[in-house]
Amino acid sequence: MKLRNMKFVLAAAIGAVTVFAIPESASASITAGMSSIISNCLSQSEGLVIASSDIVLTKAAALEADVQETKAKEKTEEKDAKEKDTEEKEEKFCGYTNLGLANVDNYLNVREKPDEDSELVGKMPAGAGCEVYGKEDGWYHVKSGKVEGYVSADYLLTGEKAKKKAEKYIKEVATVTTTTLFVREEPNTDCTILTMVPIEEELTVLKTVDDGAWYKVEIDDEEGYVSGDYVDISQKLPKAMTISEVKYGQGVSNVRVDLVQYALQFVGNPYVWGGTSLTHGVDCSGFTMQVYAKYGVYLPHSSRAQPSYGRRISASEAQPGDLFFYGSGGSINHVAIYIGGGQVVHASNHRDGIKISNAYYRTPICVVSYL
Repeated sequence: MKLRNMKFVLAAAIGAVTVFAIPESASASITAGMSSIISNCLSQSEGLVIASSDIVLTKAAALEADVQETKAKEKTEEKDAKEKDTEEKEEKFCGYTNLGLANVDNYLNVREKPDEDSELVGKMPAGAGCEVYGKEDGWYHVKSGKVEGYVSADYLLTGEKAKKKAEKYIKEVATVTTTTLFVREEPNTDCTILTMVPIEEELTVLKTVDDGAWYKVEIDDEEGYVSGDYVDISQKLPKAMTISEVKYGQGVSNVRVDLVQYALQFVGNPYVWGGTSLTHGVDCSGFTMQVYAKYGVYLPHSSRAQPSYGRRISASEAQPGDLFFYGSGGSINHVAIYIGGGQVVHASNHRDGIKISNAYYRTPICVVSYL
């Protein structure tokens, strides 16, 4: 019963007493009864007020509890996120959870099975990183880049030793994110285009310009600039180079097959500008000159001059053993041997040495056949 209704009942009761004549004998009884009614009404009204207050306090307490619970939940989620981020940083080192590092001077052979006589599936240059999956009988099961296989445990560092030595080989890499990216002579769009590189090609970063608006990069033994809008930047270690089985088309001579296999055995060896040693150091034209000399074709030690000694063909006609020439504009400054399957082998630069690349890792100026 609401308070105002109780007041109305009291008023009505009192009014009733004043209107009707009441015998004296009943007066005391009525008076006692009215006192009881009034006392009960007041008691109930007081109870109602207290109950309403209790309801208000209960709602406020519940609201405060919800706020505190939300804050606690947010703090827990924030803490979990930080812990997860820390764990990921701790677990990953240049993208590897269980890092292995090639501890060699030139390259480490990756074999199909844990056996010295097993087929060679790739080569890890000095300082190349890999994911280590396990160890058996003196061999590590690893994956580096696109190459998965086994390497001798004698030449692979793991754990803290691998991380410590890896600092020497880590490099900043710009990965192309657009279909075709221009490499320019200067960090602006008004200068000369040195060459073009395709999507997913990785370029070594030499310098950051204008807070990442441009990056100075290395491509073979040249330097140029690429826009920061079209590359992803990351810290990476060298990775294994694939030596896939070369599939030759119909009519390919044994000379071409032998020439390519001969060239591939030097993958991982060092690059030396002006060098002519396939084992101790060679530059791009020195590499092609020395490989071809073994097959009776004698070329000058100059990438610009070598095209004059053969027959120019279209890239679609290229067969294993033909040469791809690259450069800036129409000026040739680099050469590589086509090995089939859309790949070339070449002496790239002092960082990577002799390696395998996509034949269109930069735009070729011409393709020349000598066989």
